[in-house]
Amino acid sequence: MSNTPEFWLSGPVPDVPPLLQPAAHALLQSVREIKTYLTDFPEDKLWENPMGRASVGFHLRHIIGVLDRMLTYADKKALTEEQFHFLKNEGNGENAPSSQQLIADFETKVNQALNYFKNTPESILTEERFVGRKKLPSTVIGLLFHAAEHCQRHVGQLLVTVSAVKD
Repeated sequence: MSNTPEFWLSGPVPDVPPLLQPAAHALLQSVREIKTYLTDFPEDKLWENPMGRASVGFHLRHIIGVLDRMLTYADKKALTEEQFHFLKNEGNGENAPSSQQLIADFETKVNQALNYFKNTPESILTEERFVGRKKLPSTVIGLLFHAAEHCQRHVGQLLVTVSAVKD
């Protein structure tokens, strides 16, 4: 990592409401770390499952999918057939995009999330939302926070997997 401070130490993200700053910082940090960890990553290792654990490719696809699904739920919408198809194939390396394309797709999804944050009034953050077919209860802020922390969790797992398969 560089000497650049982590995003949470870099001041507010412009136009993001104060209560959503931690989620914005976590997502931006995730992008930075993924780009760093996957510099010169061998493409033929993208779908390897070391010790039976999830592949780097899975982690990249999964964080894109989770972020997309949490934004959908926060927006009071049900998942589409396309989203269910994406979910079903997150771990499938057949005909999968390259690691660089997956990184670009994640960065695009993070930018969509940041735009969502910028257009989300703090007054609705505690409004109830429902997750999945079982309609499990959450809130707007719960979904947005979960999206960010879930990405961070998988970035950590991705780092370990990169270390295990790169050598």
